[in-house]
Formats: sequence, C-alpha cells, structure tokens
Amino acid sequence: MASVNLNPEQISRIIEMAWEDKTTFEAIQLNFGLTETDVIKLMRSQLKPRSFALWRKRVTGRTSKHAGLRDYKVTKAFSPSQYKVTR
Repeated sequence: MASVNLNPEQISRIIEMAWEDKTTFEAIQLNFGLTETDVIKLMRSQLKPRSFALWRKRVTGRTSKHAGLRDYKVTKAFSPSQYKVTR
C-alpha cells in the first residue's frame, strides 16, 4: 500500500467511499492518495473475508467506480436525489 498514514476515521471513510456505487476510485485517490490497488489492499486487510469477497464482486467491472468509464452526465459522487432542498 502507498506510504500514507491513515487514522481510523480516514480508514472508515475510505471503506464507506469504496462501498458507495457513485464514488470513483479516482475520487478516493484525490482525497486520500490511494490508488485502486491500494484501496483493494486496504479493503482486504480491514474487511472480513466474506465481506471483502462481496465487495470485490460488487465493484468488479462496475463502470461507476471509474471516472473514465462513467457516463459523461455523471459529474458528482452523490445521487441527484440526495440533499433534496424543500421549498
């Protein structure tokens, strides 16, 4: 893994971002300096084996996890239905 010192809160946030469908690996790298390979290593070390297997199955081949493969209309790491403003 990259020589990045992470505190427990940062590790927790990275795991949360890695599970989110719309958060790209590039966003994680921008925020924490971890490549996709680093995130995979972190997830393997922090999750139970079955949870890691489920996560890998979920993200493998998912275009939403890679900015270059996303639909050009998707520009944010959150759903348009999040953060609704009531009027």
